[in-house]
Amino acid sequence: MIFTDTHTHLYLNAFDEDRDSVVKNAIDQSIKYMLLPNIDSGSVEGMLNLCDKFPKNCFPMMGLHPTSVKENYKDEIENVASWFEKQKFCAVGEIGIDLYWDKTFIKEQEEAFRIQIELALEKNLPIVIHSRESFDEIFKVLEDYRDSGLRGVFHCFTGTIDQANLAIELGFLLGIGGVVTFKNSGLDKVIKEIDLQHIVLETDSPFLAPMPFRGKRNESAYINIIAKKISDIKNIDLAEIADITTQNANNLFKFMEL
Repeated sequence: MIFTDTHTHLYLNAFDEDRDSVVKNAIDQSIKYMLLPNIDSGSVEGMLNLCDKFPKNCFPMMGLHPTSVKENYKDEIENVASWFEKQKFCAVGEIGIDLYWDKTFIKEQEEAFRIQIELALEKNLPIVIHSRESFDEIFKVLEDYRDSGLRGVFHCFTGTIDQANLAIELGFLLGIGGVVTFKNSGLDKVIKEIDLQHIVLETDSPFLAPMPFRGKRNESAYINIIAKKISDIKNIDLAEIADITTQNANNLFKFMEL
């Protein structure tokens, strides 16, 4: 079995003491591929260093996270664009709108989102969407790009079945992580109704660890726990979960070609 963690921040400070062993442990646990979304200009170096150290396993994205959209967001966007001239990335991400932490820069978040969507279309790359407390705002933007060829993933999808179906209709996969293991998340009912071809697996490490590690540091090896939960929900063999979700991930991100 080969699994893919399509969203993991293994370059963050939470892994400074044992980063290499965490990556190697994930690989030993059959999580062969790990995709790393960028946050802002301050995270690029650490992300790329990790990808250089594990070039067959770790693959970078480039983008500006919505919670990093501040007064200087245009400078940050220019930095994002400049990196695409220097090397290859598997996606534009993570990008989007976050209305949970701070609503000060709502307009700037939307503008940054649109600029990066245009960049993804120009580069023919998928996008990875952060949509915390902002499904309506995200969908409103995406409607403007319907039939444009825009594609990607709704990272950490926790929406309703109707929102899942709309995301799929718009050409997106659903990134399913540790929340599916939470007792009252309701995500299990959504997953039961969604065909596996529309799903990829992710951890969002070091955040959102699955049960029984909820509240502790998450890591890519826990993809196995998420996959097992989906296997139970859908009554599908774990090896099939691995094969289909990894194929879905590579069809979208094409990381095996990098």
